[in-house]
Amino acid sequence: MAQTLSLRPNPDVAVPRTAMVMAAGLGKRMRPLTATRPKPLVEVAGKPLIDHVFDRLRSAGVERAVVNVHYLADVLEAHLTHRVKGIDVVVSDERDQLLETGGGLAKARPLLGDDPILCVNSDNLWIDGPIDAIIQLAQLWDASRMDALLLMVPLARAHGHGGLGDFHLGSTGQILRRRAPGRLAPFVFTGVQILNPAIIADYPEGPFSTNLFWQRAIEAGRAWGLAHEGLWFDVGSPPSIAMTEAMLADG
Repeated sequence: MAQTLSLRPNPDVAVPRTAMVMAAGLGKRMRPLTATRPKPLVEVAGKPLIDHVFDRLRSAGVERAVVNVHYLADVLEAHLTHRVKGIDVVVSDERDQLLETGGGLAKARPLLGDDPILCVNSDNLWIDGPIDAIIQLAQLWDASRMDALLLMVPLARAHGHGGLGDFHLGSTGQILRRRAPGRLAPFVFTGVQILNPAIIADYPEGPFSTNLFWQRAIEAGRAWGLAHEGLWFDVGSPPSIAMTEAMLADG
């Protein structure tokens, strides 16, 4: 168990059956590669980013994925139909309006069920440490204490990440606060999390960020973070692809 979380893992807790895969973004930082394909289909280490994500979902035992689509939605849907195997895929259609992360969750809410939801960004690329990261999150999930459990990586190990960090964690793993403007925060959100679907409520119309739900959970003392023990890559721009591939090739 990672040192940043004091809760005891429960090996009898199942991995969430359903995952929300966030795949509707415009991929502006990845231009020109995204001129003709959505960012989740940009290839890194021989396969599209979203295929790396589905590999992790299958490995952890996820059975069903809700995928939101917007930019070049037809191209992404065709890939999901013909290339993704072993997981049932349902599309949450945002063609009419890009809803950002929170709005995407809100629109997909009727498709997600009432059990804890695994939510994963489709442009994620990570290598598991000693334990499968998704399984580790599931084993540490405690619905009596949590509305959000975020997989974090220390800022110093956030490969390719140009930001200043996202969150401050307490000694037990509870999320204390977000990074203050102009300051550093020691942990970066990896784009992988488990959410209590009940927090997807009382939200505005149209696009908004998941920050709304996170902030509520932080203020209620129900937001937690787990430090990832493997590798994580922020593959956000064309130059970051070569860096990521070089590190993966080195083992």
